[in-house]
Order: sequence, then C-alpha cells, then structure tokens
Amino acid sequence: MQSEAMKTYSAKATDVTKKWYVVDAEGVVLGRLASVLAMRLRGKHKPQYTPHVDCGDNIVVINAEKVRLTGRKLENGKFYWHTGYPGGIKDQSFAERLSGGRPEQVIQKAVQRMIPKGPLGRAQMKKLYVYAGSAHPHEAQKPEALDVASMNPKNKRA
Repeated sequence: MQSEAMKTYSAKATDVTKKWYVVDAEGVVLGRLASVLAMRLRGKHKPQYTPHVDCGDNIVVINAEKVRLTGRKLENGKFYWHTGYPGGIKDQSFAERLSGGRPEQVIQKAVQRMIPKGPLGRAQMKKLYVYAGSAHPHEAQKPEALDVASMNPKNKRA
C-alpha cells in the first residue's frame, strides 16, 4: 500500500510561458552579466524549471561594446579562433574585439560557454539577441527592462 507521496513536478513545453527582457550592458562586468543571462536563458530563475525542457526567456542585450572587463583582461585577454587551415590559429585582444567589427560576439561566446552543449543548449542560445548599439528591432515584443547592474554592487564598474 502506497501513501500519498509528493510528486515531482516536470514542466512540459506547452506549460512554459516565455517573456522578453532587454538588458543594458553598459558598464556591467562581462562574466557577471553572462552568468545572469545564462541563468535566464535556461529558465533556472523560474520555480517550474525542468532541466530537459526549454523554460528560458528571450533576452535582448544592447550596448554590447560598452561592457566592462575587470583586471587587465582588456589588454591581456585573448579571443581565439581557427581558420580551418594548418597553422591557422588567430587571436585578438578583447580591446580590439570590443572596438572592432563584432563586439557582440564577446557576450555571445561568454554566455555560450555557460550553456550546456547539445540540441537544447543550441535552442536556448537562439533566444539571445545581442546588439552593439542601443537600437534593436524587437520593440514589437514589448521587452521588459532587466537591470543586471542593480542586482549586485559588484556587477557595475565605472
């Protein structure tokens, strides 16, 4: 005879409600911003979080070129990639990357490395939209402002 035990809740994809958030990255420390974004993309901030279901929200990040790095990472930190040819490893400092052509890639890579690898992680990364400037084309979704800088005093660097 089995007693009435508590059942573990497991969310279904149809039960999940997804919101839109806009985050201003100006002056926010990169690693702290990336960890908050990864948590929100996975849905771990929600009480109905289920690891095998995409419970996360859509996030729009603006002012990606104004993100901060602590210590000497701006000059000494390197951004590596490989061309696919023998000896084709390339590198660029974070300062060059942020002031160059694709500053949004710094935030995308930082968040991507905090998301699990696999089909679910790739689906969660598709809900991250990063823009270098303050303009974005997602006004029709009416995103709510998410102030990452005010969550912890260490998040914001002047």
